[in-house]
Amino acid sequence: MALKEFKNMSAGTVEEKQGKPPNSYELIVNGREKVVHQKKQTYRDIAKLAYPDADFEKFQYTITYFKGEHDHKEGDLVEGESVNVKDGMVFNVRRSDKS
Repeated sequence: MALKEFKNMSAGTVEEKQGKPPNSYELIVNGREKVVHQKKQTYRDIAKLAYPDADFEKFQYTITYFKGEHDHKEGDLVEGESVNVKDGMVFNVRRSDKS
């Protein structure tokens, strides 16, 4: 994750993230850190993070996630769906031949 710097102030501790652009989200996809710049990510977006050469004609992608937002803390993502992401959200993506 991004380097964090802590500053003690009289009112308490302020946490500042450095090296992370505004409106970016740090995700874990198949155990690797990925950064995206849009809150809403589609099935295809996540599949391409895991497999940059994603071929949706030849392969099917099974996507599960956890550590999501509020009422969608965990679940499956299928073709045509999207999910709002947050920092630290974890995705597991498997690829299999279509049959």
